[in-house]
Amino acid sequence: MGFYENHCLPHLINCACGLKAFRSQRQIVVPQARGRVLEVGFGSGLNLPYYDPARVEFVWGLEPSAGMRRRARDNVGNSPLDVRWLDLPSEQIPLEDNSADTVLLTYTLCTIADWRRALTEMRRVLRPGGVLIFSEHGSAPDAGVREWQERLNPYWGRAFGGCNLNRPIPRLIEQMGFSIQSMESGYILAPKFAGFNYWGVARQAS
Repeated sequence: MGFYENHCLPHLINCACGLKAFRSQRQIVVPQARGRVLEVGFGSGLNLPYYDPARVEFVWGLEPSAGMRRRARDNVGNSPLDVRWLDLPSEQIPLEDNSADTVLLTYTLCTIADWRRALTEMRRVLRPGGVLIFSEHGSAPDAGVREWQERLNPYWGRAFGGCNLNRPIPRLIEQMGFSIQSMESGYILAPKFAGFNYWGVARQAS
């Protein structure tokens, strides 16, 4: 991993993902987590203030970037939660089947290269009856905005560590064996090409 990816990119992502609009979304979805939580793409620990410690046994923080784990130190140290690091990518979750009560995805699915394998792994480690909680930006419903997403996506990805503007988040989740139980969507941020958000709860499809 080069200097930009290990030192510059973690700072850039931390700043971008810490914007007020994203903090508001975290405040909506993260308190729903319970039991043994697998947070995929733990990053710098921006979700930690929004967990309900009375509902959470511990958090597995899946984060392959050493730079992001360094940035997370203060947030982890200031949290009452037990955070257990997993430093492999989401395509290789080092947990046994049916290990997690909750899988949490916040602004992560946009960057995972092999999202099919990653979601398959998340489904594998989620216990029957467990929930996938998500808040992700993705493909917008308006044709004009989608056109800009397609046009900018290659450049955006190079600047933001492989982030994709145009992924159809609900379709990806359902395609890999989940059933969305509840979901909301809308523009939460300007410019619109980066601001369309999906958030909700899914379970393993029967």
